[in-house]
Amino acid sequence: MNINPIKNDDDLDTVVLRMRQLRDAKPDTPEGDELEVLAILTEAYEKKHHSIEAPDPIDAIKFRMDQMGLKDADLVAFLGQRSRVSEILKKKRPLNLRMIRNLHKGLHIPLASLIPDYPLDKSVS
Repeated sequence: MNINPIKNDDDLDTVVLRMRQLRDAKPDTPEGDELEVLAILTEAYEKKHHSIEAPDPIDAIKFRMDQMGLKDADLVAFLGQRSRVSEILKKKRPLNLRMIRNLHKGLHIPLASLIPDYPLDKSVS
C-alpha cells in the first residue's frame, strides 16, 4: 500500500479510481484499511477544495417553493400578509421565530436551513 497526499484534482481522480477498485474490500483487511485511509484523504481534500456552502434561509425557502410549485401568495399562510411575504423574499425583513416554525412545520424546511443569520437588503425600494 503506497498512499500519498491528494494535492490536486488529478490526484483525486487517481484515488477515486483506486477506491472503486477496492469497493468490495472487507473491513480489517489490508485492502479495507487502504480504502478507509483513501476515503479519509478524499473527504478532507473535497472539504477543503470543493465544499458547497449551505444556502441562506431565503434561498432555502425559494428552493422549496420551486420544488413544490408554490407562488409567493402561497406563503401567506406561513409568513402573514402578502406584503410581508414580499419583504421576506426580497430580504427587506428578517424571519421571526413564528415564521421559522410555520415554514418548518408546513413546508418541511429543516430548521437548520431557516435559522442562520443572513444579510438584509438595506436599499430603499
